[in-house]
Amino acid sequence: MVDNIVWHQHEVNKARRAEAKKQKPAVLWLTGLSGSGKSTIANLLEKKLAEHNKHTYLLDGDNVRHGLCGDLGFSDKDRVENIRRIGEVAKLFVDAGTIVLTAFISPFKSERDYCRNLLDAGEFVEIFIDTPLAECEKRDPKGLYQKARQGDIKDFTGIDSPYEAPESPEITLRYAGQTAEESVEEIFELLKSKGFLA
Repeated sequence: MVDNIVWHQHEVNKARRAEAKKQKPAVLWLTGLSGSGKSTIANLLEKKLAEHNKHTYLLDGDNVRHGLCGDLGFSDKDRVENIRRIGEVAKLFVDAGTIVLTAFISPFKSERDYCRNLLDAGEFVEIFIDTPLAECEKRDPKGLYQKARQGDIKDFTGIDSPYEAPESPEITLRYAGQTAEESVEEIFELLKSKGFLA
C-alpha cells in the first residue's frame, strides 16, 4: 500500500515557517520516571517560552492517551507504538516551525533514538529528568507506585518494567533539591546558547 503513496512537496516549507515565527524549530523531549517532574517542568518551560513570544505546543503523556493513543495499553509493544506516534506528530510540529515539548516516560532508548532520527540534526533536544526512583515513589502524585507495588498495575516502569536512562542527553537535570523553576532556567539557557530562541 505504501508503494502507491508519494510524498507531496509544498511550496511553503519548514524554513519559511520557522522564519515567520522567528525561531528555530525543535523537539524538547523530556524523559524520566513517573513522578520525576516532567510535566511540571514542561508546563513551566512552555509558559516561559510563551512569555518570550515563542510558538510552542506541549504534548503530555496522559493527555495524548485520551485521544491519539487512546487505543493503546501499557505493554512494551503498546509503549513502543505510543512513542512512535508521538515522534511522528512531533515531526509535523517541527515542520510547522514550532518548538514542541514532549513529556513522556519513554522508557526505551531505541524508541527515543527513533524519534531523534525522524528529525534533522540538532532538532531533537533530549532532556533527562534524573529523579531517583525512591524520590518518585515518595512523591507518587497519582498513587501509581503504590498500586504497582500492590500488584494492581502490571508492567509499571521502574517497578516491573525497565527504564533505560539516556546515555548522552543534551541536558540532565539531577534531583538535588533544585526547584522546577531553576530547572526551567537551565533548559532555557541551553536553548538560547544553541540558537533556538534567536
